[in-house]
Amino acid sequence: MTTDQGSTTPHPLRPLSPNELSKARDIVVKAQGGDGIVLFFRSAIIDEPKKGDLINFLAAEHEGRAPEFVPPRQVKLLYDVIKDGKAQLTETVVDVDADAIRSTQAFESRYQTSYTAPEFGKFQEACLSSEMFKSALEEFILPDNFTITIDPWPYGGPDVDEDIPRYMQGLVYARDASKNNIDSNHYSYPLPIIPVMDAATKKLVRVDRLATGGVGDSLYPPPPGGKPKKLFENCGPAEYIPELLDRPFRTDQKPINVIQPEGASFKVHGDNLVEWQKWRFRVGFTLREGAVLHDVCYDNRPILYRLSFSEMTVPYGDPRPPFQRKQAFDFGDGGIGRAANNLKLGCDCLGAIHYFDSVMANPEGKPDLAKNVICLHEQDNGIGWKHTNFRTGRAVVTRLRELVVQFVATLANYEYVFAYKLDTAGGISIESRATGIVSVVPIDEGKVSGYGNVVNPGVLAQNHQHIFAVRIDPAIDSYKTGDTAVIIEESHPIPMNPETNPHGNGYEIRRRRVERAGFEDAEPKLNRLVRMENATKKNAVSGKHVGYKLVPSATQLLLADDRSVQAARAPFAKHHLWFTGYRDGELWAAGEFTNQSKYEEGGVKAMVARGDWFVDAVDEGEGVTGTATNGEAREEDDSIETKEKGKKSSPVVWNVFGLTHNPRVEDWPVMPVEIHQVHLRPADFFTSNPALDVPSTRNESSVLVPCCDVANKVTGTGVNETQQSSTCCSSVPSLRTDSTVQSNPLSHLQGTGPDVHPKAIPVGGPKEKRRLSATLSNLFSWKKD
Repeated sequence: MTTDQGSTTPHPLRPLSPNELSKARDIVVKAQGGDGIVLFFRSAIIDEPKKGDLINFLAAEHEGRAPEFVPPRQVKLLYDVIKDGKAQLTETVVDVDADAIRSTQAFESRYQTSYTAPEFGKFQEACLSSEMFKSALEEFILPDNFTITIDPWPYGGPDVDEDIPRYMQGLVYARDASKNNIDSNHYSYPLPIIPVMDAATKKLVRVDRLATGGVGDSLYPPPPGGKPKKLFENCGPAEYIPELLDRPFRTDQKPINVIQPEGASFKVHGDNLVEWQKWRFRVGFTLREGAVLHDVCYDNRPILYRLSFSEMTVPYGDPRPPFQRKQAFDFGDGGIGRAANNLKLGCDCLGAIHYFDSVMANPEGKPDLAKNVICLHEQDNGIGWKHTNFRTGRAVVTRLRELVVQFVATLANYEYVFAYKLDTAGGISIESRATGIVSVVPIDEGKVSGYGNVVNPGVLAQNHQHIFAVRIDPAIDSYKTGDTAVIIEESHPIPMNPETNPHGNGYEIRRRRVERAGFEDAEPKLNRLVRMENATKKNAVSGKHVGYKLVPSATQLLLADDRSVQAARAPFAKHHLWFTGYRDGELWAAGEFTNQSKYEEGGVKAMVARGDWFVDAVDEGEGVTGTATNGEAREEDDSIETKEKGKKSSPVVWNVFGLTHNPRVEDWPVMPVEIHQVHLRPADFFTSNPALDVPSTRNESSVLVPCCDVANKVTGTGVNETQQSSTCCSSVPSLRTDSTVQSNPLSHLQGTGPDVHPKAIPVGGPKEKRRLSATLSNLFSWKKD
């Protein structure tokens, strides 16, 4: 791996620097500060340039010429202006080169932005100083040496009749302090109370009691009173940290070392430009999205303008109050980037690693460096392509190598691992992994529930979903507005017909261009896929438009009733695909303000409702019909009020996928990763397999492991001999040591050869009659007497 400082012209997408943040902060303080005014800073990020300005810069960059115009360097700051105890949420955009404020917006009080760490930190203080909380605890008797711990949570969606200020709630647990280890798992001892705090006053407003019954019991808890209830009498620990495990470690797992003796193959520039195996892109990082990829190109041909994870909602399916409010928006409520881990070498990422840091704003608006929030590394993903010509005994095989851009976020009990994986065949995989500890509530011992699974005595892991949204802004072989078209492609059976399909085996490909904003759902029966194509450029070989394809996964979508608050807050989670018209700054599938929302504002549903279109008239191209998507604006929810009217725009594709998590006992006390991948693959973008030029090099570090009844130690000579006799990766024929059947071309449905010139083939005569018997003789190695 090599790193340099990039070009002489500062790139508009370079990461925010401490000096830029300090300058922007000072300008805001000077403009907004004063006697009796306190500014509480929530976030500071680069205000990405307008797309119209940036694409001209990018085009010049890739053509190797000086740009005619460099977009202004702007920083967007979100902060509270606090005066007389009241907070006004405000956003200011500062041009740090011109030392000038470009815009300031004050938001209505009903818009609740994401929580910050200091806000979450006030929750436990409020509980511990509250007589209300102490009274609630007095209803229970905890075992000796048990201490209280609290996880702050977003309040969730208020009930329809609730009109409340900024609230926060908390899940309460106990920890066995007798183990003298603060990492002892407190999630195995949940308490049946949820305190609720007013975020402005830092005072508790109530403590909700939880129902703890099972099948057939009431949705509501019994009223408090009577004798205190003993908790955790028959509950047991559920530890996961090594020193407290109740079982010995495995002793038969030997190390696997990822070693790159010549270093990494990628190059990182000082402005976060990454180059690897014909790929070229820029890495960004925001408090809300985490890692973002900008200007993704292959061999200097643009593919994506911007790629990001946009949102994730986690609705819980337990109908007992107050769990109807248990619905997190992990990007909008707290910020997935704000929760990013400091990744550790040799643990979170293996091999030759480059880490990216990120400059964030502390509550005073001053720079705070978050270390190692993204790791960049290469990994092997098995065979990339292979073919064996058994006529000659020659095999050619290459490996599929991936460049991984990964970040990990911890949100209370859960961990999420997000990765973009670019490979040597021109593919991009977008991966999410869920791990960590499932969210649990108490259940009466000896009972079971339909709302979750008992994973430990007295511990119920609730049923829930994780529904993700990925935002894809395509730029297929061009940055120009209107050059990228979105096509829905399906494969349909052709009815048996004596003229067109006499044997019934035919099927046809149907294509329809997405002309207007709307939505679609996955349909595996039709192999429904999305092709993002250049509207004018065609493949020199196939004659089709160059493009990339996305096959949406037919995962289960939001299960909450359409009339519920959960559904109203996350309409994006009702469809696998959304197509919206591009607008600068529109990045959020569920809208900008998800925290404590009652319904979506400004998300994909609203974007569709305004009625953007992508083509002025039907411009179908070969085999394309000009039909709208299922969710054409006029068919969408007429109750949505839109401030903007539709206009012609370039399309943005949103892919939604989910994990319906009905917990298993095997998910406890910490769950193995649940993995989902979205794949973007070239579709007539290249004129051949782009990975043909990947070297088919033998890995000389690989060794033979003998069978258990052979001596454990293999000499160096023996290993080398075995390696040389194995199937080679490329040039040296080596199948002659295989068995007769294994090496016989006919075992692999290949002809025996030798190749024959057409003019040398005899016509008719006795040889024609002998063809079948000769073939069978060769296959079964027998001769007719």
